[in-house]
Amino acid sequence: MSGGKQFRAALAIAAAAACLLLHPLAAGAASWRIDPACTVIAFAIEAVGYPRTEGRFTTFDGRIAIDFDRPEKSSVAFRVRAASVDVGSASFSDYLRSSAFLDADKHPTIDFVSTSVEKVSDRAVRVSGDLTLLGVTKPLTVDVAVAREQGGKGRLEFSARTRIDRLEFGMNSGFPLVSRDVDLTIKSAAAEL
Repeated sequence: MSGGKQFRAALAIAAAAACLLLHPLAAGAASWRIDPACTVIAFAIEAVGYPRTEGRFTTFDGRIAIDFDRPEKSSVAFRVRAASVDVGSASFSDYLRSSAFLDADKHPTIDFVSTSVEKVSDRAVRVSGDLTLLGVTKPLTVDVAVAREQGGKGRLEFSARTRIDRLEFGMNSGFPLVSRDVDLTIKSAAAEL
């Protein structure tokens, strides 16, 4: 397998992880529905001798519960289908699904469950939680920008960027030619139920 293919696979895993961070869950808080048409979970990774590889995950679900008065009561739970990785090439996407990277048959989902939500400012929160990838669970903290629109039913927009170390999850194919760092970007919108 080429270094380019290896690092693309690692990227896909990281992107799924990032997605999980954007969606809060909690009892007593307002319920919100994620709009799949307005949600993008993207990833990027570098490799020696190859251009930056970028991709996304297309199938995911999540639950959000937000308490605007007490953000620490908010919570997030998100699940990404590993097999939904897409890097713009059917054969390369299939390779990323293989046991060399995402191992989608054995580990069909990438999961994130928040353990805490902290208000950073009127438009930002810090979400900490557990990310499970390839059967390995590690803590992850992500800063999330939040925009709230008023009028009719409420609408929220989220955006977050983070980086994960794929080696911590046992995804070491192609290293060191393929970077250990995977950049994740998540953008989403949710409507109040």
